[in-house]
Amino acid sequence: MQVITTRKALAELPTEQTRGVVMTMGALHAGHQSLMAAARREVGDSGLVVVTIFVNPLQFGANEDFDQYPRTVDADLDACREAGVDVVFMPEQGEIYPTAVAVTVEPGPLGEILEGAERPGHFRGVLTVVSKILHLTRADTAVFGEKDYQQLTLISQMARDLFMPVRIVPVRTVREFDGLAMSSRNRYLSDEQRTIAACIPRALEQALLAAPMGAEALMAAGLAELTDVDVDYFTVTSPDLGPVVSGEPGRVLVAIRIGDVRLIDNAGVPLVGSR
Repeated sequence: MQVITTRKALAELPTEQTRGVVMTMGALHAGHQSLMAAARREVGDSGLVVVTIFVNPLQFGANEDFDQYPRTVDADLDACREAGVDVVFMPEQGEIYPTAVAVTVEPGPLGEILEGAERPGHFRGVLTVVSKILHLTRADTAVFGEKDYQQLTLISQMARDLFMPVRIVPVRTVREFDGLAMSSRNRYLSDEQRTIAACIPRALEQALLAAPMGAEALMAAGLAELTDVDVDYFTVTSPDLGPVVSGEPGRVLVAIRIGDVRLIDNAGVPLVGSR
């Protein structure tokens, strides 16, 4: 496995191999490794799987945890080796932002709802760094997890609207034994908070069970499980994050806070209000 830290070294990689890229901010876990496995399936044994590890300052707000975000370089490299990654691109901040940021990618209206409403400017930072890394890595395929569903939707929209020559591949959320979505932020939870956090998958499960009765019943069933946490949002949308349509598939999205830890999750709904 080759570890590189500069744009110059990245540009010197062989160009004849198909490239599958997995973008991360480090603190890697089995969920990230599932993305690496998906990238390998996409490019085959002859292709190049590239993992990027970069904690992107542009997507953190003034009161968010950029400085405290876990940085576990040695363990991350071990996880990449275990997953059979070919190249790890691990740049310093100056390699990605060599000058003051003047040009950014605006996410449009979908970047202002849900996570965008709770974290103003977040998706501008996400799309800007994703576009930079897609360009630098010359990705043929880029793999993203469904856990960050709004992010996945916006990246797919950006690639489509800007005619980027890359295929965006979604990968299902990897969950822990009790259904909690794997996340780098789970490590911040105390044992008691970890137990409380299991209300998130329960809320999604109850919402899905109630979905055939309509959006109101879905919402009531899910929120009934979230009584011991601070709820930023719990909602149902269409798969493209627009208004839910009765009798059609939907997406349930949730964000909660337990103490200082903020967790998000989502699940697809086969049909909303089908009876």
